[in-house]
Amino acid sequence: MASSGSPSDHVAPGSDPSVAQYATSRHAAWLGAAAIITDQVGRVLVVHPTYRPDDSWLLPGGVVESGEHPHVTCRREITEELGLADLPLARLLAVHSLSPHHPDVQSGTPFPGEVRFVFDGGTLTPDQVEAIRLPREELSEYAFMETRDALQRLRPVDGQIMLAAYRARLGNTATAHLADGRHITDVPALDRLDVHVRYRPMWDSPLNRGPVPGHLPVQQAWSWCFIPDGRVVVVADPGPRGALPMLPGGTVESTDTTPEDTLHREAAEEGQLTLADPVRLGWVLDETGEVYGGVGPNARLRLAARVTGIGPAAVDPATGRSFARLLATPAQAAALLGWGPPGARQAQLAVEAARERWGLPTARATAIEEIPAKGVRLS
Repeated sequence: MASSGSPSDHVAPGSDPSVAQYATSRHAAWLGAAAIITDQVGRVLVVHPTYRPDDSWLLPGGVVESGEHPHVTCRREITEELGLADLPLARLLAVHSLSPHHPDVQSGTPFPGEVRFVFDGGTLTPDQVEAIRLPREELSEYAFMETRDALQRLRPVDGQIMLAAYRARLGNTATAHLADGRHITDVPALDRLDVHVRYRPMWDSPLNRGPVPGHLPVQQAWSWCFIPDGRVVVVADPGPRGALPMLPGGTVESTDTTPEDTLHREAAEEGQLTLADPVRLGWVLDETGEVYGGVGPNARLRLAARVTGIGPAAVDPATGRSFARLLATPAQAAALLGWGPPGARQAQLAVEAARERWGLPTARATAIEEIPAKGVRLS
């Protein structure tokens, strides 16, 4: 029997046999609501419930109660589970439907299927993190994890939901619609390329604006590389645990005359980028040089440059892999890099340099997109 009209048109079952038959024919499913909440470097908050027999973790959230709207559920559960009241929900990131016979459904449990809504719970300040209080009878612990690590703790389908929702937030894409963990509409670039945010131990190191002291060797040169519309190029190194984003650039080699030579070489090898007019923004002190074999104190240079050409995708000779190439606003790039508030400030500094030096506009908010394999002709 087809329905025409709104739910308010339906009278109580029993007043008419056809209405009662219609009511019993309607699909019934559980409703759930959860939130993507991160710390300042983009790690996702997950909680460990006491009631799951498989020891798996969850996003904060819970069951939608009778007559309750999912966004109300999400706010209520955040308060009950974390002790954080009035945490704003920015937007709906993902809607997921789980079928009754999915392999991740616990056997022996009557289950009609579930529709889960995942909201953006934002980024917690250090004070908010300190204020988290768990209901110990329900949750034994919480943790902020890189998405790659969270996947090891969540059930597979829960991990797929988490990734889709988090990437919708990072990439500024539309609400993700999924069924049994898979996108049912076009797959956004970050999902298609399996991009993850990596926590970087030096994320809070200050950017020194003056010249690099003569006694400090420059071991690294990375750049905010701008195209004419104000967006920047981010490259992502594919690996067995997902693609890790970074700015174009790399390690200064003995054959490089200057760090700027390093930048031109690495940008061409990794992203097939042709750059012009690189300008130094500052440098970050690496006190140990552990990643370079323990060379001791050294400088990691940060630059901005104009992209004058993007060639066809190619294999990076240093790694033997073809890097993914993304276009993002500087703010989006900072979030992808996992540099927290210092990264956002550095991104803004790069934007100001691009405006003053080359007259480039501030990039408008848009979805992160992949650069075509054939390259891009820039005007």
